[in-house]
Amino acid sequence: MPFQTLADVRAMLAKLPAPDAAALAAAEARNGQLTKPPGALGRLEKVAIWMGGWQGTAKPTAERPQIVIFAGNHGVTAKGVSAFPAEVTAQMVANFAHGGAAINQLAHAFGAKLDVHALDLNSPTADFTEAPAMTEDEVIDAMRKGYDAVNLEADLFVAGEMGIGNTTAAAAIATALYGGVGWAGRGTGVDDEGLRRKEAAVAAGLERHKALLGDPLQVLRCLGGREIAAMTGAYLGARMGQVPVILDGFISCAAAAVLEKAAPGALDHCIAGHQSAEGAHARLLEKLGKEPLLSLGLRLGEGSGAALAIGVVQGAVACHSGMLTFAEAGVAAG
Repeated sequence: MPFQTLADVRAMLAKLPAPDAAALAAAEARNGQLTKPPGALGRLEKVAIWMGGWQGTAKPTAERPQIVIFAGNHGVTAKGVSAFPAEVTAQMVANFAHGGAAINQLAHAFGAKLDVHALDLNSPTADFTEAPAMTEDEVIDAMRKGYDAVNLEADLFVAGEMGIGNTTAAAAIATALYGGVGWAGRGTGVDDEGLRRKEAAVAAGLERHKALLGDPLQVLRCLGGREIAAMTGAYLGARMGQVPVILDGFISCAAAAVLEKAAPGALDHCIAGHQSAEGAHARLLEKLGKEPLLSLGLRLGEGSGAALAIGVVQGAVACHSGMLTFAEAGVAAG
């Protein structure tokens, strides 16, 4: 069992593995010898070198990507924060299982293995405006499920989510971690009155739990959801297994931000797949110091933007690992 308490998680965060320095140097050296002008492939070069460092090789791969969707229900939906009822979570999980969702098509397009984990959908988290969303046992259980869901044989990992109400939870987490206002957005498409209800729920949650909000892991417990905690655990599991990660949208990044706030540098194994249309996502990416690979106006969730970015990463490593060097090709280096 990787951890049994939040104290165990904190201890793990204090000894996170670093990328392979020798592999990083070798990947950088190889990049400098490939048959192209220096820097001609732009950010693709940095992505490939980053992949090499975490995979421990000068010639990284992206042939075995894994996508995991975590689903959970939120008690705060009782406050009218979503345009859809909570039953939609289970209905969409069934759609994933039948291969009918957008993420199924994207996983197929990029050769990714897709797994779906529904987390106690019949037992929503507590309404965080009235009580902590989860007990310590509950948040640890969700984090462990995420941690264990990462396939350490994968060469790239994406976590997606499904959970009616989870943009409200993510906004509350971002507000607690970074302060300020305006973190709540329209999510599934709420109207002005719905947005005001979301903002009120976030404010009420922060007020109720203000004594604990100096600790990022308590922020996750008090304001998060099971699927958000599972993503946090998955990102930690990927780091411990040195599996590179592509982050998805606002909710994905809120889950990741818990780790970064608890241990700066905890997301060095992660890149941002895209910037979503959810209003505060760009702001959260800036806080995390992550520049997105794509910006296509997506606001679906499910890991869809990160799944699309798998193709960018695959292109980066295909060029880096497949191209010949000047010496191999018999081309004058100039």
